[in-house]
Amino acid sequence: MNIKFEIEYRTIFGEDLFLNVLEHDGSQTRNAMRTSDGIIWSVELTVEKAIDYFYTVTWKGREKRSEWVFCPHSFDPKEVANPSLPVVQRDAWMDAPEDFRVAGTLIPVFSLRSRRSFGVGDFGDLRQMVDWVATSGQRLLQILPINDTTSSHTWGDSYPYSCISVFALHPQYVELGALPKLKKKADLERFEALRLELNALTQIDYERVNAAKLEYLKLLFHQEGKKLLASADFQSFFEEAQTWLVPYAQYCTLRDTYGTGDFSQWPDHRQWNENDRKALSAVGSQLGDIAFWYFVQFILAQQLSAVHAYARTRGVILKGDIPIGVARHGCDVWQEPRYFNLNGQAGAPPDDFAEDGQNWGFPTYNWEEMLRDGCQWWERRFRNMARYFDAYRIDHVLGFFRIWEIPVPVKSGLLGQFSPALALTREEIYGYGISDETLKRTTCPIIRNADVSTDVLFLRDHKNPEVFHPRISAQKTEAYAALSDQEKQAFDRLYEQYFYHRNNQFWYEEAMQKLPKLVRATRMLCCAEDLGMVPACVQWVMDELGILSLELESMPKEAWVRFGHVERNPRRSVATISSHDTPTLRMWWDEDYERTQDYYNSILQMEGPAPHPLSGNLARHIIQRHLSCPSMVCVIALQDWLATDEHLRLKDAGAERINIPANPHHYWRYRMHLNIEDLKNDKQFTEAIREMIVKGNRL
Repeated sequence: MNIKFEIEYRTIFGEDLFLNVLEHDGSQTRNAMRTSDGIIWSVELTVEKAIDYFYTVTWKGREKRSEWVFCPHSFDPKEVANPSLPVVQRDAWMDAPEDFRVAGTLIPVFSLRSRRSFGVGDFGDLRQMVDWVATSGQRLLQILPINDTTSSHTWGDSYPYSCISVFALHPQYVELGALPKLKKKADLERFEALRLELNALTQIDYERVNAAKLEYLKLLFHQEGKKLLASADFQSFFEEAQTWLVPYAQYCTLRDTYGTGDFSQWPDHRQWNENDRKALSAVGSQLGDIAFWYFVQFILAQQLSAVHAYARTRGVILKGDIPIGVARHGCDVWQEPRYFNLNGQAGAPPDDFAEDGQNWGFPTYNWEEMLRDGCQWWERRFRNMARYFDAYRIDHVLGFFRIWEIPVPVKSGLLGQFSPALALTREEIYGYGISDETLKRTTCPIIRNADVSTDVLFLRDHKNPEVFHPRISAQKTEAYAALSDQEKQAFDRLYEQYFYHRNNQFWYEEAMQKLPKLVRATRMLCCAEDLGMVPACVQWVMDELGILSLELESMPKEAWVRFGHVERNPRRSVATISSHDTPTLRMWWDEDYERTQDYYNSILQMEGPAPHPLSGNLARHIIQRHLSCPSMVCVIALQDWLATDEHLRLKDAGAERINIPANPHHYWRYRMHLNIEDLKNDKQFTEAIREMIVKGNRL
């Protein structure tokens, strides 16, 4: 059936409109529209079945604005009253509906606990958590990354933001109870005894849990693998996933063969060879180690897809997390090294989490190479996420503007520099009033080893040593203290201009080369973690693309205020109280008595001394303020929900923390202290949460 789609949109010179049809896999087909007056735009399409679609505006070929794709237009030819007549579908531009105000819970999958868990949360537990979220009136469940991070088979792999593959799911999340039972009674009894032992632990024993699950899966593979790999469902999965799945399976096999994920130490196969693909794809005749990983990933994909479908039936949005980095010695780097700069390490400049900055160790991205093919790697990644999620959080969205890059082999984050960035020439530095002698004396030498002093004012550019960047937090160095008053003032002007003004337009253009296509690659709702040293251009881009910001009251974006004002949060934002990287509400309350007192008096507007520890009533009051704020989405960590009930919450508030960012070797092992079944059965607590959500007008 031929349908004419029509929309009124007043354009300016250079703007064009497109109608984007959403496909079942999350991708979209773009259709150019035409206009005779710059006001009414139209396009004719042949539509055979029901479709979802949305409109975008481009300016000189670059996407400028888009409708809110989380609530697209719909058209079903079956609903046309008289198909023999010309059909015109007239639309109005759609932004987020005014009544879209939802509440949700943040909890890592690994932190979930049920009576039938195997010592770690799994996809079956995630399904149960969806039930509690829905019953309590919430409409969103946010988790941390669930990609495979297995590099060494040690607890060091527990860091969920260091994935070896941005496509593969972590085997620890498999729900063993949903799989066929092992036929040997002795095996069943042994695993059940081990399950009970591991599930009774207060924290995750990462190494024993993963060893047990992999052993179980290998036994099941020998029992059921041949039949499963011959199934039509597996063949369909393999066809869709083979681009990443085949290299991933070989990587895992070689990792276990050589006892390390560091492929630079392997005696052979130090890089993926595309010529191996055909032989490794013959799964019908090959039931060895390679096919085992196909088997595992197929099971995980089936289980998570089922949870996603179930969440939709309960009206719950599953929100995933896209880490900014990948493991240096992971499969992604092994397969496609051209996309990565292995002489750089991604991190973060000094902030409230770490005064010396952070060094995550991830390789930085080779954006020149990625842009050369239209960011296909990122587009594949986003579309793969859309198989399982309806919303996502971009971890450290600043990385799409510029990344904090620390040269290998330096450890200190203080010696990083923004990349890309407009470095300063000698002449520019002299123009601020810095002498040539001072520049030579206070510039870091070309870095050749890890033993480099941080007591400098300037760093040479990583690519061009003839241009310079001011060292972050340089005013705290002895080199700065030794300057004359005149040169201190000159350096301060240079520092302010460089970090807060010089690169704004440049970084805006960098982000607009990458983010528009990726954000529009799927219909998922896009949220971003935009905390830290945020340049002004970040808000420009997020406003243009409709990306939701993150608003944390304890980390205001305005440098001149101590606490954010939740009642002033932008509508397109996610309000929260604590994240996986911060202390929980109860920990924060007792962390700094003077700060808490100020918050108690000035923000909560209560008189007298702030009570310690935090009472359940005060926790409810603080959460209620967030639920009532203008933000479209309000996400509360499960620990903070539990803080409202003094009988239900964990006695030791310090045991609730998920991560300590200043510690690069933190063991990620936090687990809920109660079972999800008990949470679901606590009608009084669930109803109390529901009442708060109703009061916040978020039901």
